[in-house]
Parts: sequence; structure tokens; C-alpha cells
Amino acid sequence: MKLYTVDAFTDVPLGGNPAGVALFEGALPDEEEMRRVAAQMGYSETAFLRRIGPERFVVRYFTPVEEVALCGHATVGSFSLLLQKGLIEGGRTYIAETGAGDIRVDVADGLVWLDMASPRELGALSEADEAALLAMYGLPADAFGALRPAIVDTGLPDIMMPLARPALLAALKPDMEAISLLSKRLSVTGVHAFACAEDAVHCRNFAPLYGIDEESATGTSNGALTYYLYRRGLVFPGKTNLFVQGEAMEKPSKVYSRLTQGENGAVSIRVGGSAVVREG
Repeated sequence: MKLYTVDAFTDVPLGGNPAGVALFEGALPDEEEMRRVAAQMGYSETAFLRRIGPERFVVRYFTPVEEVALCGHATVGSFSLLLQKGLIEGGRTYIAETGAGDIRVDVADGLVWLDMASPRELGALSEADEAALLAMYGLPADAFGALRPAIVDTGLPDIMMPLARPALLAALKPDMEAISLLSKRLSVTGVHAFACAEDAVHCRNFAPLYGIDEESATGTSNGALTYYLYRRGLVFPGKTNLFVQGEAMEKPSKVYSRLTQGENGAVSIRVGGSAVVREG
């Protein structure tokens, strides 16, 4: 096993979102060992990676607490590391076998692009849960503006929490225990708060149920947000979207997304970004 730290969704060391990456030549260890290594690394996610074919890899993801099906920033970090080590080539397509299914990964022009799982909007929140959400972030009654929270899944289910003004995003006062309890009751990973601005969509992500109070870049959540905005006429097929996350943590990250609509109306979403190998 070889362990690395990779800063994903950034081109600056110590920017973006750090992930652990563990490379294996043989079989992956048992779950208890991977959980132990992830806790030792101390990052929001550590990816455990093994090559099983010329263009195919098995990838499992662990937070310091639990295994998760898919992690966008750890995938970007993993394939950026493989590229830098000469283990894969630019301009090629690879497959990552994950808990969320087979994920296509393209490496092109210094960016790693990966497919999200098929997007699904799982439903709105009840009025009572909306009120609870406002309370646990210290928000006023009109904070959501014209939009409403909803649960969306592109590999991991999250609550999309719209905010009418970027100033509200910066002023959030999260109650981590309350967020954990709501996340557990609604069977979601966490809450992805966002506010639209002219330059980008600005985001903050909270998943304390999985040991992540706040995360500086979240590929799966921004993939879900892409679908949420598309369904409300705010994102369009074929366009590249920019999500800026981590500003409140002084670790600004840039996550790109693209949505494609097929002839049959089916929608697919990709997220992309760069990464810096910092240790190893």
C-alpha cells in the first residue's frame, strides 16, 4: 500500500479539498483496515484504489467514520495522482468501479471529468422540516427566496438548501448535532447550501453525520445541485457550470459541471476539476 494526500478541485497546494489516496497492487484490505487507515489519514474521504485492467479500477471510499458509495473529490484526486505517476495517460477514458456503480472518468487538458450516477430528485421537504432547517442554520424565514429545499441524488443523496443572497451563505451558524439528526432521519448524507451569483454558484457543504462538519469541495453534491438547478430552468444542457466552495474555510475550490440531455430526454451529469499531489 502507498498512501498519498491530494488536494482536489484546485491547482494550488493546500487549496481545494484534501483527500487520502491509497494505491494497492493486490487485493484491497478488509473494511475494518480501510476504516482505520481513513481515520488515521483524517480527511473527509480516503479512496482505496486497485487496478484490475488496462482501463478499469476498483475504488472504495471511506470517511473517518463510514464507507460511502462515491466521492467526487477523492476520484478527481485519485486519477490526477495516477496521471502524475504515469500510471494512466491523458486523453483516455477509464472506468472506476464504485459502490454507486461503474463511473466513466475522462482525463483531458489537465482536468479529470467523471460521470455522476443517474440524477434523481427524491422529493421536497415538509414545512416542518423546512422550518427546522432554517432554525438549525440561524436563518430568517425568507432565507430560501423563490426556491425551496429538495433532496437530490447523483451518487449520494443531499438536501439542496437554496439561499436568496450570498451574504446569507457566509453568515450561516450551523448546529451540527441538529444537522446530523435531520440527515439521519431523512436518510441523506448532509446539506448542500448554495446561493447563485453572476460569477458562479457559491456553496457550503455540511455532513456531520459522517464526521464532516464542513467540506471545502464536494463533487457529488455539486452534481446534484446541477440537476436541481436544471429542473428549475437555471442550468442548461451543454453549458459548463462553475461552483465555488470552501470560501468560508479559506480553501476556495472550483468544481465544474456539465449536463447532457439525450434524444430520449435522459439526463447525464459530469463534474470535473484539477488536483495537486501534496505528499507521498
